[in-house]
Amino acid sequence: MIWRTSKREIPLDRTLVMGILNVTPDSFSDGGQIATVDDALRRVEQMVSEGADIIDVGGESSRPGSIQITSDEEMRRVAPVVEAVARRFDVPMSVDTYKSAVAKAAGDAGAEIVNDISAFRFDPAMAATVSNASMAVIPMHSRGTFETLHSTAPADDIFEDVKAYLSRAINAALAAGILPDAIALDVGIGFGKTLEQNLSLIADLERVREVFPEYPLVIGTSRKSFIGKIMDGAAVNNRLEGSLATAVIAAYNGVNIVRTHDIKETSAALQMVDAICKEH
Repeated sequence: MIWRTSKREIPLDRTLVMGILNVTPDSFSDGGQIATVDDALRRVEQMVSEGADIIDVGGESSRPGSIQITSDEEMRRVAPVVEAVARRFDVPMSVDTYKSAVAKAAGDAGAEIVNDISAFRFDPAMAATVSNASMAVIPMHSRGTFETLHSTAPADDIFEDVKAYLSRAINAALAAGILPDAIALDVGIGFGKTLEQNLSLIADLERVREVFPEYPLVIGTSRKSFIGKIMDGAAVNNRLEGSLATAVIAAYNGVNIVRTHDIKETSAALQMVDAICKEH
C-alpha cells in the first residue's frame, strides 16, 4: 500500500510513526514546550533521530475545555514552524487543523498532509483546499461541535457510527477531487466515545479495516485520558506503558500509522510488532 502526499509516495510496508509537534500553549500533554521556531527545529531533529516518519504540527489544542482560536492566530503559530522544518529536514509534515485557511498556509509553507479532526465538518471548504494543493488528508471520526467534541453523547453502536461517518468523509473527499490514494482514515480514539468504545475500537480494528481495505488507518492514543483511567489515575506524563500497549495492539490489528508523543519507545515497539507480523 502507498500513501500519496503532495510531495512523495509513502510506502506502508511497515507501521509508521507520526510524531506530535504541538506549537500550542495549552495542549493537554506538552503545551508550552515549543515556544519558538528554534525550539521546534531542535525537537524535530530529536524526533527524526528517534524514528519519526511523519511530523504532525498542531497549532490549536482540541483537549477537553480548550478554547477555539482564530485562523490568523493558528497560522501565526504553525506556518513559520512548517516552513523552517521543511527547509532543514526531508520529512513529510502534516498539519493538524480543521480550518481551510490554515491548511492552505501550511501547504504553501511545505506541509504535505492535512489531519482534520472534523473530517471536513467544521469547514466545508477544507476538502477543496486539500484537493487544490494535492495534499494528502486524514479525516478523523468525531462527534459534536468543537466545543462539544468531548461531551457529545456517544453513539449506541460505535462501529456502525465510525463506518458511516468515515464513508461520508471519503465521499466528500472524492467529490472534491482528492485522489483515493491520498486518503487515510482515523477512528478518533477519545473523541465522543466511552472508555469501553475506545477499547473496543482498538481491540477490533479489523472490523474497520474490512470496510475500508484500500485506505491506510491512522490511530492516536498517546497519553489520552482513557489510559489514565485504566492505569489507576496516572498523570498525563506517566502513561507511557499504556500508550505503548495501545500502539502495539493497534499495529497488530492492522493500523498503518501511529500518532504519538513518545517517538523512541513507540518506534522500537512497532519494529518488534512488524517483525512478529511478518512471521505470522
